[in-house]
Amino acid sequence: VQLQASGGGLVQAGGSLRLSCAASGRIFGPYALGWFRQAPGKEREFVAGVSWSGMSTYYADSVKGRFTISRDNAKNTVALQMNSLKPEDTAVYYCAAESGSWSGTSLLRQYDYWGQGTLVTVSS
Repeated sequence: VQLQASGGGLVQAGGSLRLSCAASGRIFGPYALGWFRQAPGKEREFVAGVSWSGMSTYYADSVKGRFTISRDNAKNTVALQMNSLKPEDTAVYYCAAESGSWSGTSLLRQYDYWGQGTLVTVSS
């Protein structure tokens, strides 16, 4: 299974970006999807997750109300809409898949497959 993330870039504080991630290869449902991020010198942290059905979503407190995760199972994709961006959102963002999961989790260790990361830089 391969995950390919895209959509990162440079944006001013208060702006928006939309990240996308496409899954390919032999991936069968159910699987939950999530986004994580890693800022320089910091550990990778959970950002948002979505269940297999797409009906349940969950977020880190730091992004609630600003970020929205969604998925399209027909296309094997997951997106992260990021609004009202702040300089502290600057990080490499990774998409990840948790195989065999209906509901998903915020625990990094539960995810089996990872994308290569896409850099988001928010200037003040």
